[in-house]
Amino acid sequence: MASAAKSPGPPSATRAAIGRAVAEKLEADPRIIRVPLDAAQVYYCLDFLTDDECRVLIEVIDAGRRPSTLLSQSADPGFRTSESCDMDRYSPIIRPIDERVADLLGIAPEHGETMQGQRYAPGQQFRAHHDYFHQREPYWAAMQGQGGQRTWTAMAYLNEVEEGGATWFPLAGIRIPPRKRMLLIWNNMKPDGAPNDATLHEGMAVVAGTKYIFTKWFREDRWLKAAD
Repeated sequence: MASAAKSPGPPSATRAAIGRAVAEKLEADPRIIRVPLDAAQVYYCLDFLTDDECRVLIEVIDAGRRPSTLLSQSADPGFRTSESCDMDRYSPIIRPIDERVADLLGIAPEHGETMQGQRYAPGQQFRAHHDYFHQREPYWAAMQGQGGQRTWTAMAYLNEVEEGGATWFPLAGIRIPPRKRMLLIWNNMKPDGAPNDATLHEGMAVVAGTKYIFTKWFREDRWLKAAD
């Protein structure tokens, strides 16, 4: 997304309510562990996926991967160098996993974007960015018509990585190494519903091996149209 220097947007009662509801659901689930941070709400579930699901998802990513893109262009050609794959949410392979993520967070599936797989080869990375939309950016008007602001992110690690590839939150002060089957979850908003700058995060460069993940972003309103 855009750089951290730009004003991301004001508080929102709607987003604050979503944040409270999801946090309550996660914290009532014995499978979920909250990371002890003050700056951001970050959680994880160690064995959200099975080994077979990880294997199949990797196959889907390899079959459909293309160079990853940015919503706001960067002058740095090395800003995002991974490959991505937009997954078919209605396929018999993807749909049960997609809806399981939504159910875990207690968010209606219609608020979830298409699940995106990503592949990082050695040297590939995604430099520090936010998942939320910066409301002063030119793209914001279009995003308002597509479900509005992103609220929560869920990201799953699909394999063990030989070296590198951690997810680093430099402002929150945590670095999370890849762990196969684990789902990482965070709230992109502050308690008042304003975008949380401390959720700045980086997919650090893979040093050895290949990293596979999927990412699922949720919006404050319906992302899917009623006819979908």
